[in-house]
Amino acid sequence: MPDGGYVSRRLLQLVMPIFPDRRMFRIHDPDADLVTLGGPLPPVGVLVSAGREQLFVGSLQEDIDVRLVLEEWDGQPMLPDAWDEEGKARLYLRGQLSVDMGSAGTAVSRLRLCGGVGNYEVRVYARHREAVVQMYDDLFSQHKDPLSDDFQREKRKLEGVERYLVQLWRDSLCRYGGARPVPRQRPVGACRVGGRLRCRRLRSGCDGCPSPRLRDRGRAARAARAGRARVRRAAGLRCRRLRRPGHGRRGLRRGFGRRDGRLGGRAGRRLRA
Repeated sequence: MPDGGYVSRRLLQLVMPIFPDRRMFRIHDPDADLVTLGGPLPPVGVLVSAGREQLFVGSLQEDIDVRLVLEEWDGQPMLPDAWDEEGKARLYLRGQLSVDMGSAGTAVSRLRLCGGVGNYEVRVYARHREAVVQMYDDLFSQHKDPLSDDFQREKRKLEGVERYLVQLWRDSLCRYGGARPVPRQRPVGACRVGGRLRCRRLRSGCDGCPSPRLRDRGRAARAARAGRARVRRAAGLRCRRLRRPGHGRRGLRRGFGRRDGRLGGRAGRRLRA
């Protein structure tokens, strides 16, 4: 791995014997509907046959146990050595996984995954598949009675010789180099408006903002608003709307008029007298 590159880590490893039912076993989500239409076909002549939530792994044995190594990684692992066949698939798992052997029962039930809910990339490797088939056929030529002790003893030696390696990792974790990005913490009392951090209490910042830039910007904005207010007070305008003669309390005191159309103040009193 070059300098600066990311090396994925193995989070989980299980080694277990598997008794293939009808020359296959299944890896699936525990809550998946296994009998629904549109599922994967049996792996005849291939190593894997996958659907959205379940995966069939094909085997060449139906009388001898095989060995399964199940691994979970936090990113895409390096390619292993000394494996004869390889298959790839993609599964949607809800944070758990089960391994079903059909009529032989369940090897693993609801194994909790560290990656959680999401899409998982799956690699399946196999070796010694055809070699075990040939050695098992040779036992019948060497021993005439399959129920004899010698035959059973030689048969037990073949158990676990055919091996499978299943590696899976979360798809989203692999995109970020094996770890999810940590969300950026926003300042207390601040929100994002127009792509910039701005204070919630004032439009341009406040003294409570932890950012010095926002705090200085808020002080400048308040000073500018205070200056505009002083200019309006000096001009006799207490609000942005211009006052017209005859409207408001100031117009009544100065005799500009009344709202009913008559003159107000001293001029009005003289005319009415």
